[in-house]
Amino acid sequence: MALPSYVRIVEVGPRDGLQNEKATVPLAVKIELIDRLSDTGLPAVEAGAFVSPKWVPQMADTAEVLASIRRRSGVGYPVLVPNMKGLEQAVASGVEEIAIFGAASEAFSAKNINCSIAESLERFRPVAEAALAQGIRVRGYVSCVLGCPYQGEVPVSEVARVSKALLDLGCYEISLGDTIGVGTAGKARALVEQVSAVVPLEKLAVHFHDTYGQALANIHACLEAGVAVVDASVAGLGGCPYAKGASGNVATEDVVYLLNGLGVDSGVDLEALAATGAWISEALGRPNGSKTGSALAAAG
Repeated sequence: MALPSYVRIVEVGPRDGLQNEKATVPLAVKIELIDRLSDTGLPAVEAGAFVSPKWVPQMADTAEVLASIRRRSGVGYPVLVPNMKGLEQAVASGVEEIAIFGAASEAFSAKNINCSIAESLERFRPVAEAALAQGIRVRGYVSCVLGCPYQGEVPVSEVARVSKALLDLGCYEISLGDTIGVGTAGKARALVEQVSAVVPLEKLAVHFHDTYGQALANIHACLEAGVAVVDASVAGLGGCPYAKGASGNVATEDVVYLLNGLGVDSGVDLEALAATGAWISEALGRPNGSKTGSALAAAG
């Protein structure tokens, strides 16, 4: 299959990236990060999560973030919403898109949200119905698609089943997440090919972690399989909480560099993105997790 001519990048740094930071990230830094990312040409910037501050304290100021960012025309600002209370907060903040988060692993679902996969899908049903009734788009995430920190192997049939269930709830797109970054190119491509039997290819996205350094290879394999939406995090923000010291999300700069090299358009200004990655890394006092960003800074 030919590579897509355009790939839509969903920037997850301000949510999936920052939620793992141990020190509280100042509100002003979050706002500037989202505004700077919006200015690079990214079509979607995940802006936060309406979850319990007890469990994810870093996301406690999502309403303030949404009230203060410059909402750029043509840019989406989705937020993660796990339940009806979260949806109510999202609606009050004028959100136009939410994300719901399921797992393909029963062990992960039990550890992470204290319920079975079936129970989690039933929890999401009223959330999705209420959101769609108010004209809010719903995106679905499936975690542990290529492995689980608790049960190991995850059957592709389970990934397909959960993905189809989220599609049936009304999700316009399903993001397949390699939560612990154990996937390889062959397995990633086979996953996409099998899941696309029940979820149309144009409704699939991929979300790779780089724990074993395979994220870009996996993305390339999935592009060859026909996927045209990729989740990524500026400067590789976000560690992998299940593998101590391991890197987390694939860096957006590295994805854009890959796409540029393949002649695939993303609409993203790599220099502006790399400058943003360097800025947020410095603001957080952490090394830049993007090899492309670091190389561009060194070439200066």
